[in-house]
Amino acid sequence: MRFFNTEGPNRLQDHYSLPPLLRWDLEEILALIDQKKYFLLHAPRQTGKTTCLLALMARLNREGRYRAVYANLEVAQPYREQVDKAMRAVVEQISRGARDQLNDQGAADLGREIVQTSGGGTAVNEFLTCWCASSNQPLVLLLDEVDALIGDTLISLLRQLRAGYPQRPGAFPQTVILCGVRDLRDYRIHASSEREPITGGSAFNIKAKSLRLGDFNTDEVRTLLLEHTAETGQPFTPEALARVWELTQGQPWLVNALAYRACFERREGRDRTQPITLALIDRAKEDMILERVTHLDQLAHKLQEPRVRRVIEPMLAGTNLGEVPEDDIQYLLDLGLCRQIPGHGLTIANPIYREVLPRALAFTPQAALPSISPSWLAPDGSLDSERLLDAFLAFWRQHGQPLLKSAPYHEIAPHLVLMAFLHRVTNGIGTLEREYAIGAGRMDLCLRYGAVTLAMELKVWRDGAPDPLAEGLSQLDGYLAGLGLDSGWLIVFDRRAGQPPIAERTASAVQHSPAGRRITLVRA
Repeated sequence: MRFFNTEGPNRLQDHYSLPPLLRWDLEEILALIDQKKYFLLHAPRQTGKTTCLLALMARLNREGRYRAVYANLEVAQPYREQVDKAMRAVVEQISRGARDQLNDQGAADLGREIVQTSGGGTAVNEFLTCWCASSNQPLVLLLDEVDALIGDTLISLLRQLRAGYPQRPGAFPQTVILCGVRDLRDYRIHASSEREPITGGSAFNIKAKSLRLGDFNTDEVRTLLLEHTAETGQPFTPEALARVWELTQGQPWLVNALAYRACFERREGRDRTQPITLALIDRAKEDMILERVTHLDQLAHKLQEPRVRRVIEPMLAGTNLGEVPEDDIQYLLDLGLCRQIPGHGLTIANPIYREVLPRALAFTPQAALPSISPSWLAPDGSLDSERLLDAFLAFWRQHGQPLLKSAPYHEIAPHLVLMAFLHRVTNGIGTLEREYAIGAGRMDLCLRYGAVTLAMELKVWRDGAPDPLAEGLSQLDGYLAGLGLDSGWLIVFDRRAGQPPIAERTASAVQHSPAGRRITLVRA
């Protein structure tokens, strides 16, 4: 039985798959190859790049006009700035690809000889020149994970390809396709330890084009999911199909991972006589987030990078980006962490990532929380909002000040500590949803616990700004209207200098919004 794939390239005999070459403009790619162009293909991790490259290689070799070889350059990553060793590793990988994919033992022997005799820094150029000169067909070289090389190793590879470029196709590859996460658009190539660009001109000004592999569209998500139905007879309800798209926005790994969890890992999903429902998809989503599966954990790890923080921190805080470098924004777009929506600007790429990022940032404050008795529960085990308010106020007065220091992003430290507290409240039973956006001036939280839905809006009062109460009440009206609620919490974190300690200034009161809704105001 086939299944949804979340590890490595797709194999049609094992995995539910979309036709890989239909995800790119194949006509454009074949035209670039015919024109002897060198170009880039890039996309975020685990979106199907390698699957598409292997399918392209197979097609070219099947048609017989070119000899195509695929090589993954990640093997050279451990050498970092050791250029000679890295280039020898690249030669070994390409020559092995020629042996395994084309049955070209001569290329393997040539690669071995050059690795043993070359100075290393020019090994790639020497190998490709000798190999192509001895071949009776033009070579198309597909180099994957090229951005696994950094600094001098990447510059060396690019300059060797540029040096051999005029000799194509007789004594150098007709086409080289470089594939990775990032577009090397301006070839501002960074060293391993510093994030300052290496200047002095382009290392690869022979690039003809940069092509990006996009996410699935709605029809492709549906087509992929219904392969499972065709194979097993197990349907997805229309609501479940729509929910997969809503949660993932077509990010290929997320689509496959969510469907695999629902159909193959959760016990209720393995009963093929029962449909995959919206509730099952939501439970699978929670499982993925709580377990910090590898893909999501890798994204969360990126939050430690200064260039990621410069964008994500104001986004979570609801403030404007200010003078964030363009390259920082483009980096997040290349990673697939954010996307640009026409008319709406920069946003987190999908609801799952939007959930993962603040939850990851709240991990340390959550780990630092003291033991808290669940005094917010009624005798029947349901959530009591009034008891929750009392518990939060007591918690914040006692522990808020020291816990703020444990939060990794200073500007949103109160948000992260509050979320850590609320995760302790949900305790795997309820859910905590978040909404935030650049320039919104707020973060909205929706706590769902059994039959209780509690909406909160978080505002920050900063030096030089007016009291955000009036704006918060108006904004909260809109949020509550969207949820169909007639009451909620407005929490104002006072971050102005010279304020009394948290224990003294934290208090609550009842207000009414412009639309007459009952609002619990917390000043903390």
